[in-house]
Amino acid sequence: MATTGDDTLTITASDYIQHHLTNAKMCSADGGIAFNYACQDAGFWTWHIDSLLFSVGLGVLFLWLFYKVGQKATIGVPGKLQCFVEMCVEGVDKIVKDSFHGKNAVIAPLGLTIFVWVFLMNLMDLIPVDFVPEAANRLLGVPYLKIVPTTDLNVTLGLALSVFALIVFYSIKVKGVGGFTKELTMQPFNHWALIPINFVLETVTLVAKPISLSLRLFGNLYAGELIFILIALMPWWAQFALSVPWAIFHILVIVLQAFIFMMLTIVYLSMAHEDH
Repeated sequence: MATTGDDTLTITASDYIQHHLTNAKMCSADGGIAFNYACQDAGFWTWHIDSLLFSVGLGVLFLWLFYKVGQKATIGVPGKLQCFVEMCVEGVDKIVKDSFHGKNAVIAPLGLTIFVWVFLMNLMDLIPVDFVPEAANRLLGVPYLKIVPTTDLNVTLGLALSVFALIVFYSIKVKGVGGFTKELTMQPFNHWALIPINFVLETVTLVAKPISLSLRLFGNLYAGELIFILIALMPWWAQFALSVPWAIFHILVIVLQAFIFMMLTIVYLSMAHEDH
């Protein structure tokens, strides 16, 4: 069932799924700004305002939470929250020391930010699929709302492109423009006649990094959200029997995908710092 104003409409399973997979959109239109389905004939831009709201909000929450814990940190017996923060910081620091072979003070804070931020965005997938969207519809009149930013390809691709920009930046900074160009043109075959082949192979390898980062995170979280939606279509007893085991299993997916995104970022940046 779905509610629109004071009317109650019966919707099909397909409509229900499509509704939960639709972002709250804001776009340019003739004479002003349009929302959602009016964006089918949009102008040059479209914003997924729910993805922006929750991703930025969770990023601010992460910064505020870690700042507060740092202010109140004690050398005595730590509380549960301080213990969690210390585990995150020490764990990421150890991974960076083991995996990153250059010297860069930015890498550990970057790895920590990526892990916690992506983890918090993934964690939103454990909130019941109807809870926040239905509340937003009833209280604010917002018909569409997706609360898991990492199920939006625009968000995961944006994160991956940021990492890609850092890869290119540090590759040029460490190796120089000439060294970076030589890396793209003289590997894997170190002969001038094979420069075109080398360039194609190395460019594909370089571009594949942000694409694989974004699609891996998006695909796993999108599939998990879709399964939760399908479970919500079942009778209440089936929902309880299936949603709890799937949620428990999905916790592993949530943590693992945040860890993989962070780990690959560290490895890629380590490769960018290697000067052959």
